[in-house]
This record gives sequence, C-alpha cells and structure tokens, in this order.
Amino acid sequence: MRCLLLALPFALLPLAATAAEHDHDHDHDHAEHGSLDAHEHGAARLNVVLEGQALELELESPAINLVGFEHAAKSEADKARVAAARKQLQDPQALFGLGAGDCAVAETELESPLFEEDEHEHEEEHHAHDKDSEHSDIHAHYQLDCKQPGELQQLNLGELFKRFPATEKIQVQLIGPNGQQGLELTPAQPTLSF
Repeated sequence: MRCLLLALPFALLPLAATAAEHDHDHDHDHAEHGSLDAHEHGAARLNVVLEGQALELELESPAINLVGFEHAAKSEADKARVAAARKQLQDPQALFGLGAGDCAVAETELESPLFEEDEHEHEEEHHAHDKDSEHSDIHAHYQLDCKQPGELQQLNLGELFKRFPATEKIQVQLIGPNGQQGLELTPAQPTLSF
C-alpha cells in the first residue's frame, strides 16, 4: 500500500501540470494559488488511496497551520499546543469524517521536528538559531482497514478545518474505486466523494 502512495504524485502529474498551466496562463502570484510542492501557510496536502479494504491517508501541512508556529517549542504553552495537535492528529476517524465503512486504524505515523523527544533538547538549543529560521512541517500517515469499503462514499474534512482553523485549503489527490482525481477542499467545501 505504501508503494501506491509513493506512486500517487506520478499518477496525478497530468492534473498538476494542467493546474500549473492554468496558473501560468493567468500570471497570478504563486503564493496566491500555490503549488503542490510549496510550503505555503494556510495550505496542506492530502493523498488518499482506497484499494480493496485498505484506506491510506497521508496529510502534509506546515506546522503553523496545526500548532500556530514553526519554531521549536520552548515555552510550556508552545509544548502544550504541540501535544494537543499531536493528540488530535492521532484520531483520523474524526478528522476525516470516517463514520461509514467500519474502518479501524491499523497504523498511525506522525512526523515533525516539533514532535522530537526532549532527549534532543540540548542539541536543539545549540542549533536553535538555525531551526528558528527553518520551515517546519507536520506529516501524518494513516493506514486503516475497512470491513465495509463499499459504504465509504466520502471523506468530510470539516472537523479538521474546525480543529485547525489556520488551515484554509487542502490540495487532495485521490485514487479510489472510481479512478483518480485531484481537487481543493476548503472550510466552505470540506467533502470529497470517492
């Protein structure tokens, strides 16, 4: 299944190229529309693969969208925000509106420099200046087993937008039983049909 997610960007490359040509034709600022590879505040990416009973989700977002900052958490308030975001990201059923399909989480993987353990604190202090100037991202990868995949008609990211209001749009790439598609979800339009 992991191979499918790795292949997803290549399978959807024609969709990205069409969007890039559209942006170029209108000569808009790239920060306004963004690209799938850019670190853009307010924007995130979601890859979705539904194959048989396996549902795989991969969310990538600038940390500022999810915790409100990108620097290493130093204050207790910052550490609490990171811990709260991490806890919320560990519940994909709620974030992605997975009420149907009888899906159970088989694996959750969360990665970010902000999630590193305190054992690296001294090293982080030594490189604090370098880390403060970098962009931090949060990567969440979920594998779910769905006993009734035919019941999965849509994903609803309304809860994700509600819990992380700095997230303004999510570029979605989907491979499902009805083929592949790419679209943009927003708080006003948070649903994606399979």
